[in-house]
Amino acid sequence: MSAEAQDAVSASAIVVMGVSGAGKTTVGRALAERLHLPFIDADDLHPQANKDKMAGGTPLTDDDRWPWLARVGEAVASELRSGRGVVVACSALRRTYRDAIRRSAEGPVTFAQLEGSADLLGERIGARSDHFMPPGLLTSQLQTLERLEPDETGSVFSVHDAPDLVAARIYDWVITREDALA
Repeated sequence: MSAEAQDAVSASAIVVMGVSGAGKTTVGRALAERLHLPFIDADDLHPQANKDKMAGGTPLTDDDRWPWLARVGEAVASELRSGRGVVVACSALRRTYRDAIRRSAEGPVTFAQLEGSADLLGERIGARSDHFMPPGLLTSQLQTLERLEPDETGSVFSVHDAPDLVAARIYDWVITREDALA
């Protein structure tokens, strides 16, 4: 990576987004390692009440999400104010949620949307035993998901390949795309 690209990456946030089961955490960690940036899993910023609600099979409402999204944006802003870029795994399902993160971040934010078939995502969620999100909420997440819009800085990546390969594709895109670092 050129020094110029490294400087731009080191001063921006990359949010790996998508529905549950897409591999946000796994891909995000691999991407952060490649970029030599800290990693934040937005799931760790959910209040316990949100985790309990989802674990019970109840989808979150916007009222549940706004305080959590504010915490995500604050965590991103803290890293950027410290002069560090950051990679964040966060569902960021709707445009308004992404806008809230962008506003709070106080710096450049790029979104890497992970996308896969409902069957693949359902299999992945069903195979997990250590996560609060039950398979039954996948449908509501897919219904809530709003794809990145053309005026949003970001790109969509298929998750049908191994997570390391997906992270490598995002890495290549981030370091070669001028608009990914804006």
